[in-house]
Amino acid sequence: MNNELILKGERAKKAARALATLRSDVKNNALFAIADGLVAGTDYLLQNNQIDMKNAEEKGMPEAMRDRLLLTEKRVEDMAEGIRQVAALPDPVGEVLGMTKRPNGLLIGKTRVPLGVIGIIFESRPNVTADAAALCVKAGNAVILRGGSEAIHSNLAIAELMRREGEKAGLPEGAIALVEDTARETAVALMRLNGYIDVLIPRGGAGLINAVVKNATVPVIETGTGNCHIYVEQSADLAMAKNIIINAKTSRPSVCNAAETLLADRAIAERFLPGALSDLAKAGVELRGCAETAAIFPAVKAATEEDWATEYSDYILAVKVTDGIDDAIAHITQYGTKHSEAIVTTDYNKSRKFLAEVDAAAVYVNASTRFTDGYEFGFGAEIGISTQKMHARGPMGLTELTTIKYIIYGDGQIR
Repeated sequence: MNNELILKGERAKKAARALATLRSDVKNNALFAIADGLVAGTDYLLQNNQIDMKNAEEKGMPEAMRDRLLLTEKRVEDMAEGIRQVAALPDPVGEVLGMTKRPNGLLIGKTRVPLGVIGIIFESRPNVTADAAALCVKAGNAVILRGGSEAIHSNLAIAELMRREGEKAGLPEGAIALVEDTARETAVALMRLNGYIDVLIPRGGAGLINAVVKNATVPVIETGTGNCHIYVEQSADLAMAKNIIINAKTSRPSVCNAAETLLADRAIAERFLPGALSDLAKAGVELRGCAETAAIFPAVKAATEEDWATEYSDYILAVKVTDGIDDAIAHITQYGTKHSEAIVTTDYNKSRKFLAEVDAAAVYVNASTRFTDGYEFGFGAEIGISTQKMHARGPMGLTELTTIKYIIYGDGQIR
């Protein structure tokens, strides 16, 4: 067994016991101190991030992926602001979820308690280090983070500042840990750190998530890939639809809530697609369409079966003409990843049908899928977007990082 992981696991278990009963004001003050420390250390963070950016460029990392890796003064401030927002949120730990009196006089209720030690395996985005640690600490959990090799210098710098400022403000030693060894074998060992990690959460692409699901022996909360669709129904406001698809595809194509496929109702395809696809192409989006799309907008490349199932995370969009809402829903059912799906429509009944029949963590009517985000949902930073149905689904905030404990009051009852 990896000695680094065992040491971090032992410290995290000890820290988790202390964090479980740590007062809210202590946790909050520590988070505020961490946020201030990150801003004060901006130059240090950017210097280390530039090492990662230089390495990424030399290795030929795609531009969209380099964007995920990049830190700027604004992104550091955004990280800090996300932590402050987490600190300002109500503490879920200790919340009592109702009490029921049984005929025998027992008073039975539930209370929220931390999960314990949470492992996070993630790729590229160094802001995950800050977001995940803040959420875990606020919910009373210790966290062991393992980022990818492409962001190791950035992650080490962020974790160092967070540990130092957090412990100075009252967090127990070992509450925030980062695995420094980025070898694949170490990642697999973390997935099997039974007895130390209570739950593991992967954040990244399909390859990472599948590897965790396949190799882990500790419990996993699966955060899924985002093959997200925008369906433009025949009654849609076409100007609104164009704005939505442009935003959903181009505002930040590397993230999991970006749109990957545009579905256009055949009844409006000839009126909608030329203008929308022209604007998308001008924005640098490569378009891959079905035969009907190509007949309307010849500049598209021919889409393959693989295109319908692909999360591009890049300036690429698949486009398909559909034969009404049932055909659109069938396509989403076959190729979607149960992340975020949207319909643009003015038909109330069609919107209700879409909401009822599309199986996804977040389903939108007349809005961009880019809103599937903990900050946008009012949770502060998020730990990830869960696409599974057990325990948590959708953006995972503080309450999703707790479980419940039954509490029973009696006055001498025996069975």
